[in-house]
Amino acid sequence: MQGADQGQAAELVGEGLSIGIVRARFNDAITSKLAQACLSELERLDVDEADIRHVSVPGALEIPVALKAMADSGEFDALVALGCVIRGETYHFELVCNESAAGVTRVALDHQVPVANAILTVENEAQAWARAEDKGRDAARVAVEMANLLEDLS
Repeated sequence: MQGADQGQAAELVGEGLSIGIVRARFNDAITSKLAQACLSELERLDVDEADIRHVSVPGALEIPVALKAMADSGEFDALVALGCVIRGETYHFELVCNESAAGVTRVALDHQVPVANAILTVENEAQAWARAEDKGRDAARVAVEMANLLEDLS
């Protein structure tokens, strides 16, 4: 990962940060793995467990609503979206992927709070399992890096 300047190491200091996590329960085993990896990485980055709020929602389309409520509270330095959408036989896959991503982005831009989007959008369950741990860890690192960057920019 790179920081604000090309080639500069990212600032991954989680101490003192407050992080909100919203996890979709749809494809629960996979999203639980995402959450486990994310929480472990936040701990490794020195985010205090007491400064993490982890909630769950039914599916990916509900993630932005919960993120917005967290952002509205003003209590969080960064947010994390965790979910898993696996392609099926209908257009519903595209709808869920596109609308959940648009909602996550809207929360970040409207509230000027970083949101690490780790909603997996995959062709099959094997792809989801292959990505879950890495993407969970990546989401934690992105949240911490972006919270530090926005603090530096303000």
